[in-house]
Amino acid sequence: MKKTVILGALTVAGLAAGAAAAATLDDVKARGKLNCGVTTGVPGFAEPDANGVWQGFDVAVCRAVAAAVLGDSTAVEFVPTTGKTRFTALASGEIDMLARNTTWTFSRDVDLKFEFTGVNYYDGQGFMVPAALGVSSAKELDGATVCIQTGTTTELNLADFFRSNGISYEPVPIETGSEAVQLFLAGSCDVYTTDASALAAQRANFPSPGDYVVLPEIVSKEPLGPLVRHGDNEWGDIVRWTLNALITAEELGVTSDNIGELSAGSSNPEVNRLLGSEGTLGEMLGLDAEWAKRAIMAGGNYGEVFATNIGVDTNIGLARGLNAQWTDGGLIYSPPFR
Repeated sequence: MKKTVILGALTVAGLAAGAAAAATLDDVKARGKLNCGVTTGVPGFAEPDANGVWQGFDVAVCRAVAAAVLGDSTAVEFVPTTGKTRFTALASGEIDMLARNTTWTFSRDVDLKFEFTGVNYYDGQGFMVPAALGVSSAKELDGATVCIQTGTTTELNLADFFRSNGISYEPVPIETGSEAVQLFLAGSCDVYTTDASALAAQRANFPSPGDYVVLPEIVSKEPLGPLVRHGDNEWGDIVRWTLNALITAEELGVTSDNIGELSAGSSNPEVNRLLGSEGTLGEMLGLDAEWAKRAIMAGGNYGEVFATNIGVDTNIGLARGLNAQWTDGGLIYSPPFR
């Protein structure tokens, strides 16, 4: 989600430079599993199910990369991280990639020496309050107590919004989303603020969702996506183009149902290059010809992953909106496979 405000930038940059010196692809293959950093738990995006198996929209990106590289979408070690620990985990090499509702910002890309490999969800910061509070706008929150996750851009966005509107607030610092929910439901803060998608996801799991309102204001741009360390461009290419494969598959009509038929060859040259029946794209990545086919088969194309985990027919109930394909008026778009 957010920008670090506690971890020293120079420390993170130094760790990243050292960890990226070794080829991550070789490490992952030798280990036989992908170490993927995720959130500590956001419904629909990343959390263990009743059997302890991680599920969710961000989790699907990790599984797609594992399928592409290792041929096994289950060969993933999920490492839960907080807003403060996620960057240290990536920089130190504890994880190979981070897929944890993390906002692409200038300082994270340039100063902390990370490489964002695309956007898998376009979001923005919102506010949730109890309906009993009787407010219909965030501009009416003067003097409110606000649950705010530390080590995130949410803190800075919150301060800017209240300052620009000439109102005050009292922060209630929290470490994780689950802690925020507990305090918010207990009445320890009047407001819970984070990415609007996470608010919708958490609210859907409340005992009485109708008792809480997400206010209309969206006060920031939060392009969320997976990231890797600077210095290992080959690994960055694999993660980037795996995400792009899911996006392109939806645009081209490649689904989990028809991928077997289409992978034998089709009349669309880009489908053939994507699925490996012609061209040498896999070889360019240091992978085999069917890397993208396996990535798509892991959980479906981008639209299928969205619909299964957070779409309108789930209890999260998110419409595509900005996350529709560019052909449908959204921002989801992949460079061509050629």
